[in-house]
Amino acid sequence: MAKPRRSNDWGFPRWRGYEASREAATIRVCDRHGCEEPGNCPAPKSPNNPDRWYFCQKHAAEYNSKWDYFEGLEKAEAAERARTEKRDNAGYAEASHYSWTGSGDGSRSADEMRALDVLELEADADFAAIKRAWREKAKTVHPDVKPGDKDAAAEFQKLQLAYEVLKAAEARREWMG
Repeated sequence: MAKPRRSNDWGFPRWRGYEASREAATIRVCDRHGCEEPGNCPAPKSPNNPDRWYFCQKHAAEYNSKWDYFEGLEKAEAAERARTEKRDNAGYAEASHYSWTGSGDGSRSADEMRALDVLELEADADFAAIKRAWREKAKTVHPDVKPGDKDAAAEFQKLQLAYEVLKAAEARREWMG
C-alpha cells in the first residue's frame, strides 16, 4: 500500500508555490466575445457602478482608449471632480522622491546634482555615461597633458571630486539594492 504523503501547507512561511496544488486553478477568461486570453484587467462597466468587465491587456487598452472619465458631467462638475482628485492625490506627488524610480525625481542628493553639473550631464544619467564623461573631460585637463597649468589642475581636481561623489553614490545604490 502507498504511504500517505505529508502536506506542505504547514507552518509559516508558505512552503509551496501559489497554484502548486493538485487542484485546477481557475483562470478568468477575457469578457470580449471570442477572446480566449486570461482576463486579468478589470474595467468599469459604467461610471459610478461597481460592476466590472475583465479584459485581457489588448482589449483593456482598446476599451480604455474610448473611455471618458468626465462623460455625463457638466463642465463645472468635471472641473470640480478634477480639482478634488488632484488635491486628494497630491500626497503621492509630494512623496514621489521616496520611491525607487529613475533618476531626476529627487532620488539624487544635492551633492550628486552638483557633481552632474560639473560633468555637464542630465539628472537621469546612468553610471556608464558618468564614467564616459569623466574620462573625456579628465583627458583634456590632466596634469600630465598640461604640466604647470594651474587652471587645468584645478579643473582636474574638480572633475575628480565630482566623479568620486557619483561613484560613492552608485556604490551605495548597488549595496542597498
